[in-house]
Amino acid sequence: MNTFDYIIIGAGASGLLLADAMGNDTFFKDKKILLIDKDAKNTNDRTWCFWEKGNGKFDAIVYKKWDSLHFEGAQFSKRNIIAPYSYKMIKGLDFYNYYLSSIKEYANITFIQSEVLDLKETSAEVVVETKHHQFTGTYIFSSLFNYKMATQQKKYPVLQQHFVGWEIKTNKPVFNAGEVTYMDFSVTQKGNTRFMYVLPYSTDTALIEYTLFSENKLPVDEYEQAIKEYILGRYNCDTYEIIEKESGSIPMTAYDFREHHTNRIRYIGTAGGWAKPSTGYTLMSTTKKIPQLVAYIKQGKPLQKLKLKNKFRFYDMLFLDVLSNNNANGHFIFESIFKSLKPQKVFKFLDEETNIIEDITYINACPKLPFIKALFKRLF
Repeated sequence: MNTFDYIIIGAGASGLLLADAMGNDTFFKDKKILLIDKDAKNTNDRTWCFWEKGNGKFDAIVYKKWDSLHFEGAQFSKRNIIAPYSYKMIKGLDFYNYYLSSIKEYANITFIQSEVLDLKETSAEVVVETKHHQFTGTYIFSSLFNYKMATQQKKYPVLQQHFVGWEIKTNKPVFNAGEVTYMDFSVTQKGNTRFMYVLPYSTDTALIEYTLFSENKLPVDEYEQAIKEYILGRYNCDTYEIIEKESGSIPMTAYDFREHHTNRIRYIGTAGGWAKPSTGYTLMSTTKKIPQLVAYIKQGKPLQKLKLKNKFRFYDMLFLDVLSNNNANGHFIFESIFKSLKPQKVFKFLDEETNIIEDITYINACPKLPFIKALFKRLF
């Protein structure tokens, strides 16, 4: 009864998308699949944002989309229509409800709420210990992430994209509901890469996040004070209701998480290194990697051998080397890129869809000296 062919640990984006992909594939129709998460997934604990051309697989649950993008630097301000792209947002609870509902329709998939405590692997199976049960699986896919997975090595720097966000409703219309503020570097940098990120739902409602790319998180009150000052300074507004709060930390590292995989255990999502190292965006990266993983599973090969790295991992590594060496460089890099290039070209590069000529165009938009230094340090 407690024996499964596949066990997926974590019902976040990667776990749910993997479970749904397996449920949709006739190859797995006779396989027993278990999905475990310590939470019931019934709260709106986060948001996912991404850019996309035209319609996409998540449109049924997209809460809001924007067709214009605002970038604010210390020296210039830029607003662009981003067609053929749209910038889209999904609320966490909508995502969970949609995919858990879909997964319930698959007779071979079971969802259990329980906290995983330990994994014990043998040559033939993996035993999953939870608070109340013990399960046995032939193959395990885990999205449980711990920063120690990356920080136990010194070859690659490990930064964090950490943030606190407030969804607020103001007492007057102050937002441009058709425009997302992708990065606003007008806030004091304090030796780090710091910016505001604004997703307006209407003229009087928005999610405002104070975000940093740095090694260490801040006390919560420092994020919240920065948000208060920004709302007052940018929008001349001091009367508003805080509807929801969210916070998070996403690893930014070129470290190869494959070192943690075994023949029967494969880490997925953030724990598998699926977050884009230079930006922290994970959802669309995950949608590209899930089909590759599923195709590999169907071949019956050891999970450890699947490789998902490409040339962009090297570019990301140099970027993070630069930020690690001098974290205050961040806003100079992004300002240089957005001043020189249209957002569409930036999106294409970050989507890892550019050819070598387009790569060179993007690289030329970056400040040269810090990247040359980082390259020589890596080579020599």
